[in-house]
Amino acid sequence: ALVCKKEKRRPNIIFLLTDDQRRDMLGCMGNEFIQTPNIDALAAEGVIFDNAFVTTSICCTSRASIFTGQYARRHGVNDFSTDLTPTQLARTYPMLLKQAGYRIGFIGKYGVGNKLPEKEYDFWRGVPGQPKYEAVDEQGRPIHYTRLAGNQAIEFLQDCSGEQPFCLSVSFKAPHVQDNDPRQFIPDPAFSDLYSDVTIPPPEKAKPKYLGALPDFLKDDQCMLRVRWRMRFSSPEQYQTMVKNYYRLVAGVDVVVGRIRQALEEQGLDDNTVIVLLGDNGFFLGEYGLAGKWLGYEESIRVPLVIYDPRAPKRLYGQRRRETALNIDIAPTLLDLAGVTPPEEMQGVSLTPLLNGKSIDWRDEFFYEHLFQVPKKSVPRVGYIPRSVGVRTRRWKYLRYIDYDPPYEQLFDLQNDPRETVNLAEREDHAETLNKLRQKCDEMARELE
Repeated sequence: ALVCKKEKRRPNIIFLLTDDQRRDMLGCMGNEFIQTPNIDALAAEGVIFDNAFVTTSICCTSRASIFTGQYARRHGVNDFSTDLTPTQLARTYPMLLKQAGYRIGFIGKYGVGNKLPEKEYDFWRGVPGQPKYEAVDEQGRPIHYTRLAGNQAIEFLQDCSGEQPFCLSVSFKAPHVQDNDPRQFIPDPAFSDLYSDVTIPPPEKAKPKYLGALPDFLKDDQCMLRVRWRMRFSSPEQYQTMVKNYYRLVAGVDVVVGRIRQALEEQGLDDNTVIVLLGDNGFFLGEYGLAGKWLGYEESIRVPLVIYDPRAPKRLYGQRRRETALNIDIAPTLLDLAGVTPPEEMQGVSLTPLLNGKSIDWRDEFFYEHLFQVPKKSVPRVGYIPRSVGVRTRRWKYLRYIDYDPPYEQLFDLQNDPRETVNLAEREDHAETLNKLRQKCDEMARELE
């Protein structure tokens, strides 16, 4: 008689998404001020991706890319009102995991379109649009939204059994601003004293000369990146208040990570639950005299990515991978971890070989696109965001601002100018590189549809 091999237990998956948390906003990413002990501990036993990027730096599009594993060229979500089609939704990582027998839950800011797929989930605490930080719990008592999301995560875990694998996606609002609130960043009052005894040095690139070197359309007072800068960083005192509150919001997420890990341990689920933490896009904290994200600069497109798999051998703990990981890699990775083959139309690739310490052929370039258009209601257009496309290779970055005729171009040599301060696009001696990347940008745009 045939003896059936005991099926390898499929892992549980917890996917944590922070909002507007840029790459260097964790202790394990070299930030000496921010306090993130729980995430740092997770990273020490997991894998840190030092070169993780988003392919579009705006909430709605990045989230659609995370769900579908696709570039915006293909999924077509370039604004806040476009929903995933029923066919697209059925091919997102949560729905494919559900088909494969997983119990699926979603908590927090859904962020894609207006139709919420709550009926499709086994556990749904998702919210449309932007949740408010000053929230209330089920009993109507005031609670900070980050803490509430933590409570909901614990609630989900308490109903999980060792029998059925689960995938819980938690989309924090933190550390995104509270739009239209003059306070902008509103942390949990429990953290109000954190960082009160330190002065956070402003970035070198906050000096006026860096703003001075930008093209006129980015320096313009009507440009959203400048409008938001005036709201947040226009004086040294304001800079300290805003940045510390941003840090405090991250600290709130860190506490939730600790609570989730403790709950997993208490339920005996910790040895088989993979935890993934990603930022949905980067963020300018006053560099170039700018605030927000949207542009193809490193501050705006680089994000933290930590993947912890308790099943990994100890020798793989604390790996730091140099390969370029993208937000479109999350869906294929989560599916691969669960033993589900990612569908053909996913353009990301599974990161599992890298998690397993392998050296394999890997991408060394990716396409960047930001096609969100601010509604043209206002004249003059206060709050416009220039649209752009580009390519980032290991050595070079090419950006093209497509709303201008002729388009405005930037070329940065990331090897010799990692801080992106010298635009080489106008220099004769770089014409050949410029031309190559220009063509590559056009090719990639065509191929990725």
